[in-house]
Amino acid sequence: MKKELTQFRKTDKKGLIIGSIVATLLAISPYLYYLYESVPNTQVWSTFLFTFDAGRLENANYVMWLITGKALPLMFLLIWFFTCRHWWYHVILVPISMYLYQIISIFNDSILAVDESQLMYLFPIMAITIPTIYLIRAKMFDKINTANKTMEELEAEFMIRPKSFWGKLKQYF
Repeated sequence: MKKELTQFRKTDKKGLIIGSIVATLLAISPYLYYLYESVPNTQVWSTFLFTFDAGRLENANYVMWLITGKALPLMFLLIWFFTCRHWWYHVILVPISMYLYQIISIFNDSILAVDESQLMYLFPIMAITIPTIYLIRAKMFDKINTANKTMEELEAEFMIRPKSFWGKLKQYF
């Protein structure tokens, strides 16, 4: 009995720490968005930690504005993906991959326009994710018609629940 209580306290502390980090990130998100305003309107931005050259975009402030405009929605989607308990949460991978592509294209000098031609790169992810979600949905509705289970019971049956953050991450790779 005492061992189970100790294990529960460890799990509860871990959940409290992770929940606190997520809540803090969500609470400071407006401040994170406006971080670009502290970057000067110059080609090269030098600090005591690093030197950043805006490259073809010619303005470090503009580059930071692009990054914060893409990184914050990506952060929200990642939080949603790792905390979602619905059967369809894999579909969130599509906008996650879209924002990742956009952030990578900001730093890739060979791409002239940041938000163009991303659908071509998203197509393989969509080609896997959308049919998979459709098949899961079809199985759920088939089971609803042949059994007396509620939608919540079927969602619980199809849900994969890894124990840790790394377990969730390993589930997809």
